[in-house]
Amino acid sequence: MTNMPAGPSTPTGNPGAIITVPNIITVVRFLGTPLFVWLVLGTREYGWGVFVLAMMGCTDWIDGYVARKLNQTSQLGRIMDPLADRVALVAVTITLVLAGILPLWLLLLLLIPDVVLLAATLYFFRGDAGLKVTLLGKARTAALMVGTPMLLLAKALDSDFTAILAWVFLGAAMVMHVIAFGRYFRSLLAKRRERDVSPPSPRTGRP
Repeated sequence: MTNMPAGPSTPTGNPGAIITVPNIITVVRFLGTPLFVWLVLGTREYGWGVFVLAMMGCTDWIDGYVARKLNQTSQLGRIMDPLADRVALVAVTITLVLAGILPLWLLLLLLIPDVVLLAATLYFFRGDAGLKVTLLGKARTAALMVGTPMLLLAKALDSDFTAILAWVFLGAAMVMHVIAFGRYFRSLLAKRRERDVSPPSPRTGRP
């Protein structure tokens, strides 16, 4: 059998691609964040805010599915996808704190681990450390994306039961967030040690 060159239908994807269907979906998720902020803080349309959050949560799953289905994985997409999640979660949390729906301590618990990881990544690797998103990290994001709109829905409906259910999801999300932070940080340190102890490549040619 003859070896065919890697093309759009091969499993290798196109790491250097910029304009792809999943990347466009991720950009739409980015655009949903300012729309949500305006709906909650500008117009107090909590119901529409819940709808926008639900759509953003759907795109988080859809872009990954489309990337695999159409074989359109790319380096840009690998960076943009988790970045869109973090930007959305932080912006949504800040918005709900400003609206008086979430307490400040939850925002700090969400932000501090991310800031520590970002600082460690920049210090040790001057950028992307290449850490893969874990299943626990995905579960944490999913719980946050369920809990936050549910809490907003509780405000819109004035429902104590919905508020309690929302806090069950948010509490679980915060526990997973702290555990995921510990695992990511250990992986970061292990990768740094592995890089530092790896033998240098042999020199070839004249100095």
